[in-house]
Amino acid sequence: MESEAILLDQTVVVKGDAIHEMGSSHEIQTAKSATVIDGTGLYLMPGLAEMHAHVPSGDSPPQDQIEDILFLYIANGVTTIRGMLGSDYQIPLAQEIARGNILGPNFYVAAPSLNGSTAPDTTSAEQLVREHKIAGYHLQKIHPGVQLDVWNHMVRISKEVGLTYGGHVPQDVGLVHAINTGISTIDHLDGYVQAIASDDVVSQINTGQPVNLEGIVNAVDQDKIAEIVQLSLENDVYVVPTLYLWENLYGITDPNQFLVQPEMRYVSAAQREAWVRQAAAGPRDRPEVLGVFFGLRKKILKALSDAGVGILMGTDSPQMFNVPGFALHRELELLRESGMSNFEILSSGTSAVARYVSSHLGLDGSFGTIAPGQRADLLLLGSNPLEDLSNLTDRVGVMVRGRWIPRREIDNGLRLLAEKHSSDG
Repeated sequence: MESEAILLDQTVVVKGDAIHEMGSSHEIQTAKSATVIDGTGLYLMPGLAEMHAHVPSGDSPPQDQIEDILFLYIANGVTTIRGMLGSDYQIPLAQEIARGNILGPNFYVAAPSLNGSTAPDTTSAEQLVREHKIAGYHLQKIHPGVQLDVWNHMVRISKEVGLTYGGHVPQDVGLVHAINTGISTIDHLDGYVQAIASDDVVSQINTGQPVNLEGIVNAVDQDKIAEIVQLSLENDVYVVPTLYLWENLYGITDPNQFLVQPEMRYVSAAQREAWVRQAAAGPRDRPEVLGVFFGLRKKILKALSDAGVGILMGTDSPQMFNVPGFALHRELELLRESGMSNFEILSSGTSAVARYVSSHLGLDGSFGTIAPGQRADLLLLGSNPLEDLSNLTDRVGVMVRGRWIPRREIDNGLRLLAEKHSSDG
């Protein structure tokens, strides 16, 4: 993943949780005691990342529910997640995963969110940021509702204690100010469509006047796209698009079309029913308006990617029919529709994630490529994903921190999970 090229006839030697050596199969000598995984004719790439994931929140969710979600990520080649709504138990959980005591992807944990309810004033915002830093969270999650003065104070305290922040862009803050004040990631392309709307529409939004989706998309100033893209690039912002979630959120007319998807067998009847209720209560607009809206989001994403703005792979699983791991592959189809190349899309889940972790979280970014010294998070495939992204599902096995999980183990785990939920509806 350092360039859009395939290295032929390579042997990769893993010791412990890291890649020890890599080179021509004619030159690399492996120890007689080594476990040999024959990759002849196969394709090895770094494991993928889900950068807007959720694991169960609350103080003590059922252990099997946690383990099921973690397994679904691994089963789909996802070796790294960024959990975007933390709970206290998730910090020791991430540590147990890192030690190898629990099977799961490497886990970066966002703190419980700052929003209009949890941080209605500067005092509460400061208290939460300081508490979350002491607790050991990797970043501060932002939800809507944060007022401008609270935001500005949060920014100052976050920079003082060294805790980065990202997520949604509160309406009172706006995209431009959020970027200028150091937001780390903008998830769901939050605020981008509004930011390129005409000055009249922006004025209405800023003064709290109601503006519907049709009003926004019909008042877009195309010239503003280049300006907001350049601002994003200059401030080293990363974007987590979640296109699939947004098209589900706005565009569902028949929830039953999702219930027949094959991955639904791996989630409980209660979860499926909750998604149906959520879809019934979701926003609605005319299909032609939605088409323009979705197309505009893809156009903005393509402009961001072309300019070199960091794009991070993510889905917001398990929200709105997004089955963990499986939803990532549906997301990739929409990224491809936006015009991003297969290599750019693969980078958004590998090498770009490592850069973000290093530069924004201040943590070890030694992963996301295959090279000596890198974390041994690997995905062995039967066919080339550069040719077709659907080949990412042609998994021979997954390695996470040096632990090899072959296809038969993955298939058996999925079978047991399907059987678990087959009797609950």
